[in-house]
Amino acid sequence: MSVPSSSADNAAIGKMRAMPICDAVIVNYNAGGLLSRCVHALSAEWPVAKVIVSDNGSVDTSLVELPVDSIGTAELTVQKNDANLGFGRACNIGFSLTQAPYVLFINPDCIAQPGSVERLVEVLQQHPDMGMVGPLILNPDGSEQAGARRTTPTLGRAFIKAFGLSRLAARFSGGPADFNLDRTMLPTEPSEVDAISGACMLVRRSAIEQVGLFDEGYFMHCEDLDWCMRFRLAGWRVVFVPDAVVMHEKGVSSRSRPVFVEWHKHRGMARYYRKFFANRYPIVLMPVVLAGIWARFAWVALGHLVRRALATLGLRRA
Repeated sequence: MSVPSSSADNAAIGKMRAMPICDAVIVNYNAGGLLSRCVHALSAEWPVAKVIVSDNGSVDTSLVELPVDSIGTAELTVQKNDANLGFGRACNIGFSLTQAPYVLFINPDCIAQPGSVERLVEVLQQHPDMGMVGPLILNPDGSEQAGARRTTPTLGRAFIKAFGLSRLAARFSGGPADFNLDRTMLPTEPSEVDAISGACMLVRRSAIEQVGLFDEGYFMHCEDLDWCMRFRLAGWRVVFVPDAVVMHEKGVSSRSRPVFVEWHKHRGMARYYRKFFANRYPIVLMPVVLAGIWARFAWVALGHLVRRALATLGLRRA
């Protein structure tokens, strides 16, 4: 049987509801007008007390379009880094400027849908064993984006994905063979996963203080996989929240330099496997894995260069 609440109880609940308890960190690098849109969306979310933009030496107009020092009820702080320091280091710099018990790390090309940050905070508040939670991330066309919920990218799963064998392997295994779970049924309630996307993750400050910050040895890509793995190894749960929704125009800051991005993506994956799997597999296997990673990079980079050359000749679009 429920117990009626007094007016004093209701007032106390209302006061707690009105207190912002989340700071947001956005790493920006030439995101254009999307940065302002991201900040505006966050300012409409009641839990957000402060928005920190950690800018990696942008040369476009993205910072010019921002308000001077505040927007809505949130305080805005712009940290201008001297150069492009990489995603993880810029996140760590932004985190040093936060104070709230929950910190949202979100990309500038992400737009949090109304109530999404509140829902993420609610889930973390209700479950003290959760270290971080991530939302359902959608593409501009409304489809689920790969990477928002993942299993551990073991060597076997990475091999299957690299050679396009996901469907075939799933048919024989009876379960997801790829480490991205966007092709599996969407859960109806918060579900524990191995990893969420660094494009948007809400993290408990006390968990960060135990586990540590982003590994700055990654420049961009795979630092989120690394962080999720370290959280889980420390006993913290990583959870996907399907009813918190974020729209993501993936790769806006990276489209003009695809080979640069692919280099760091493959470099990050090599670091990830050396760090967490070197002692789990026979010693002779790791050189083969690393050779495969760099062979794949060479193939992907060559494809980008050929497409760019053809576009220059007017034979196709870049």
